[in-house]
Amino acid sequence: MTQRFRFPLASFACLAAGLACIVPAAHAQDAYPSKPIRMVVPFPPGGSIDMTARLVGQKLSTALGQPVLVDNRPGASGNIGMDYVAKAPKDGYTLLMVHTGLASNGHMFAKLPYDPIKDLAPVIRVADQPNVLIMNPKWTFKNVGELVAYAKANPGKLSVGTSGVGGPQDVAARRFMQMTGTDLLNVAYKGGAPALSDLVGGQIDMMFETSPTAVPYAKSGKLKALAVTGDKRVSTLPDVPTVAESGVPGYRFMGWVGLVAPAGTPAPIIAKLNEQVQALLKNADTQKQFTDLSLEVIGGSTADFTSFVRKESNDYARFVKDFNITPQ
Repeated sequence: MTQRFRFPLASFACLAAGLACIVPAAHAQDAYPSKPIRMVVPFPPGGSIDMTARLVGQKLSTALGQPVLVDNRPGASGNIGMDYVAKAPKDGYTLLMVHTGLASNGHMFAKLPYDPIKDLAPVIRVADQPNVLIMNPKWTFKNVGELVAYAKANPGKLSVGTSGVGGPQDVAARRFMQMTGTDLLNVAYKGGAPALSDLVGGQIDMMFETSPTAVPYAKSGKLKALAVTGDKRVSTLPDVPTVAESGVPGYRFMGWVGLVAPAGTPAPIIAKLNEQVQALLKNADTQKQFTDLSLEVIGGSTADFTSFVRKESNDYARFVKDFNITPQ
């Protein structure tokens, strides 16, 4: 007995319509990118995040065959730029070069118009950067030991500037005070640039500045570098020891820079961006350029970066609790 199945014409119409939507979407991902890409930096030009974005953006533009335009959107400890990207179309044409604020801001601010962890998708961890303990040269300390001895004998007299409560410089300073038993006057600025300006001018005494920014000041003699906060010395300041080497065993602080996209960006686009950035980070010329900026190339998979960000976020949650920081 032969069975005959009848399908309403409407069913074929629905099927055809569905395929019509799927095929162009898939083609769009295969053709990515077909127009310029915007890479947002949530800080002013000239800082380490901006330097990284311009270096990566230039090389990524060559690899992808489309311009990668750096767009500085500073303000509110990076939240203005991060919120902008979190709400951008999920098509891979708006990206974000960001630092530890991706992991910390959700704990440092009481109300944000976006969720840094849920609304932004990690692509790749580009580089790590130690900070440098730099001082105004009016102070004649030869090493961290002399600094700590003076600070203990004169509580609250030495001032340390930061880019804001809960930022990388603030974390580095608070850990230093905790591990050395010192009491420094913590002066929080609205950004690292005004703090650095006041340090050069002598209005504050010291900072834990990012290495790409600190090294030129140290080399020029405008500021004095006492130590670096990473596990090892940086090649651009080979004679400057680590904080751990300088009598504070176990002290370590490393900032980082990574590329993210709006959450919901198609997985093939995320994968393509990770692959292309990974390739350029393995290039010897690129690695030298990063080294010259005192940055350590990292790379790795999207899954690696995602796990890393979640761990960093948990660490910052503990930091807020340990230091009784009230979210702003």
